[in-house]
Amino acid sequence: MQKFNVLYLSAFFFLISLLSFFNIIYSYYFNLYLNVNSYLPSLVLSLILGIFLFFLKKKDIKQTLYNKILIVISGYILLPFIIALPYYFSIYNISLIDSYFESISGFTSTGFTIFENIKQLDESLIIWRSTSQWVGGLYFLFSIILLIDIFDNNLKKSLTNFLSFNSIEVTKQVFKIFVLYVALTLFIFLILKFINFRDFDALNFSLTIISSGGFKPVNEIDYILNNDLKTIIFSLTLLISFFSIFLTYNLIFLKNRYLNFFTEDFYLLIYLLIVIFIFFVLSGKNFPDLLLSITTSISNIGIFFSEFDYSFSFIFLIFVIIGGSFFSTSSGIRLFKIYTLIKFSINELVSHTKPRQVLISKVIFDKKKVDYNVINKYFLSIIVFILSLSTISILLTVSGIDFTSSIKIGILTLMNTLNSSIYGTDNFDFNSINNITKSIFIIFMIIGRVEFITLIILFKKYLFKN
Repeated sequence: MQKFNVLYLSAFFFLISLLSFFNIIYSYYFNLYLNVNSYLPSLVLSLILGIFLFFLKKKDIKQTLYNKILIVISGYILLPFIIALPYYFSIYNISLIDSYFESISGFTSTGFTIFENIKQLDESLIIWRSTSQWVGGLYFLFSIILLIDIFDNNLKKSLTNFLSFNSIEVTKQVFKIFVLYVALTLFIFLILKFINFRDFDALNFSLTIISSGGFKPVNEIDYILNNDLKTIIFSLTLLISFFSIFLTYNLIFLKNRYLNFFTEDFYLLIYLLIVIFIFFVLSGKNFPDLLLSITTSISNIGIFFSEFDYSFSFIFLIFVIIGGSFFSTSSGIRLFKIYTLIKFSINELVSHTKPRQVLISKVIFDKKKVDYNVINKYFLSIIVFILSLSTISILLTVSGIDFTSSIKIGILTLMNTLNSSIYGTDNFDFNSINNITKSIFIIFMIIGRVEFITLIILFKKYLFKN
């Protein structure tokens, strides 16, 4: 497995090099010469690192889980550095910390930006921002495969018959993810073209939506989503990164029906329909705007109109925290975890009041029982989220940001979601904050993208060695 792990990083360096080359070709084709040379350092350095890792002498031995986690985290640190180079060498005089902040925000599919006016940017640089999210979403999905042994057997079973992956099985699943990811990106692009998005906007939004990112090719989407039909269809495309990336594949090619392919997706569908129904009945909002506000929150994308009634911002932040499917590019604690913990807690309470009653620790649509190890993992991941949110909120408050904004921005940072009017955070200026505060955001954007359970494992390894 060690050989695969190194090749895993090598492949992404090659991919960034390829995307740098495409941006150079795009710049020459459309006569965008101002920043064309800024992609050369990224192309050359990523190509050198990719070749070095590819030919690095590797031992084909089973690697420990701790090393796998460190490899994934190192990717979140090193790959954005390569992505930051075109920002740094562009004509816009962007500092190194700002360049790295923008690249981290893109690679973690968060969407925070230091740019106040997107229209002033070169088109090739706008595409570079969107492709950084696309690469980051793919990296996140591959990371799940690399760290599959962390998670419970039900989640593994939703992917394959094999509970422990060997190199052949990992390669098979990685290839399947790549094909699905590219196909769904193309599908989103065609849908957006169908509702009359111009090619440039459709391309950038398709790269952003599939990765649950928040970068936009325009300052506001109000003039693009200028009718109800466009808003509804655009909102529905956001659900592609809400459900499992394997949903479409399983619906078409499902053969072994005893596998729990659809358990989590059933929950997500019911959850979505209930939320839409309740808000439609109680809020009295325009349905297209309501649908967009719900889908952009549950998918952890955050893209919304320039104006919104802040009275529901807290509820939409709750939707952000819950998030989408485990095998999607969205973030969040995950609905399946929350439901399982609630059911377990109710069973524990009932067992004390009615000790003779037989309680079955199963969830709907799933034939397998949930064991205590799974419950412990879910519970610990929520505890780590609470601790992470408390930490970033305190640090942001100390740095001079008001307490309410610190909590809101802290949630969006950990859930890798764009700050927008729907959460009352659209006026937050990332360009004006100091470098220390930007460093705080960089650290916690990475923490938010790495599954919280991995942090627990690292803490156990290095803080509790005995």
